[in-house]
Amino acid sequence: MAELKTAQTPTLLIKYHDHGPADGWPVILSHGFPYAPSAFDDVVPLLTRRGARVLVPYLRGFGPTRFRDAETPRSGQQAALGTDLLALMDVVLGSPDDNDEKEGGDDDNHNNKSNKKPIVAGFDWGGVASCVVAALWPERVAGLVSYAGYDIVDVAGQASPAKPFLESIMWYQHLFQTERGRQCLQDHRRDLCRLLWQQWSPGWHPSDDVFARAASAFDNLDFVDVVIHAYRFCFGLESGLPELAALEKKLAEKPKITVPCITLDGSQDPLKPGGSASHDEMFTGRHERRQFNVGHAFPAEAAKEFADAIYDVYMWSH
Repeated sequence: MAELKTAQTPTLLIKYHDHGPADGWPVILSHGFPYAPSAFDDVVPLLTRRGARVLVPYLRGFGPTRFRDAETPRSGQQAALGTDLLALMDVVLGSPDDNDEKEGGDDDNHNNKSNKKPIVAGFDWGGVASCVVAALWPERVAGLVSYAGYDIVDVAGQASPAKPFLESIMWYQHLFQTERGRQCLQDHRRDLCRLLWQQWSPGWHPSDDVFARAASAFDNLDFVDVVIHAYRFCFGLESGLPELAALEKKLAEKPKITVPCITLDGSQDPLKPGGSASHDEMFTGRHERRQFNVGHAFPAEAAKEFADAIYDVYMWSH
């Protein structure tokens, strides 16, 4: 297990694992809901053996990551996830206008800043964050690996229903619109999240120990608030943060992704029936779409394929 480090951003104290050589080519792996950095356990060594420096953060509301201010709204909207990732990059890897007086975290962050552009990769919420950064700040990243294609949420489009079968798969999102749903997540978070694992990855059968390791990240005191806001915001039942309104407006315009990118589909994932072929037009740079017979937890189910995609994007960009 790599050392757990802290990146102090304007909003968060982000905890992250830092694997591999400090001068390696950087990769940031972002997990989703309801997962944890452990989803990438088998991906990390495949990358560090190839010379990568791999950063694996806990997202807001997960594990030991904390909000700096008790009064900060516990937003889970996509612009918040994207700006968290960008802020982590600023602190750990450096920003274009970086200087010694810029707000930062551990001394190790300052010592290890390389100003190298990372490849950002993720799935579920982590895929959203990675796509947001790649779309809005393409000059900051070397490339993108995204599970389920162009993963920026069309918030306005959420007002229109999906087909009944897909709505049934999204039962948890409907549940979370109610206070009954909030209480269910509060009281039964492990049972609920284990059920989602089972439904979304029917061919994956992780041990109780594997689930327990991930589920410890759900004990964060902000977990419920962040998760509930994320899905209520997408359904239009809760507003976003005013300071993120401009970014959400840009995301609503469906910005195309210009950086080198590989998108991955899982043919067993009931949340993504039919894959993401219809997203291809959203990628205007070098792009390849790959499909494998796995479910939603792609990096845990197909670690080699996930790592290979990252390495291929690295080779494209170099």
